[in-house]
Amino acid sequence: MSDRGFLFLFSIFMIVASLGAAVWLGITGQALTVDGLFLVLTALLTALVFLLYVVFMIRRAMEPPPKAAPAKAPAAKSAVPAAPKEQTI
Repeated sequence: MSDRGFLFLFSIFMIVASLGAAVWLGITGQALTVDGLFLVLTALLTALVFLLYVVFMIRRAMEPPPKAAPAKAPAAKSAVPAAPKEQTI
């Protein structure tokens, strides 16, 4: 599996796990406490960060590949070497 494929699957897992944690905190009533509220916000922020990364990956994969520059012919080498440039001090 390629690096991008692994990162995509890991990101999807992290999104699902973070949303699952936020839902679990809400179902159990722990989200009503101050600590629970911060845990919910942290879980949702984590899900948002990984979602933005997945959207970036999908948009980048949908871009057309860059066009290759045409190959140029090698420059003809002259028989006379170039004179060294003078340096001013």
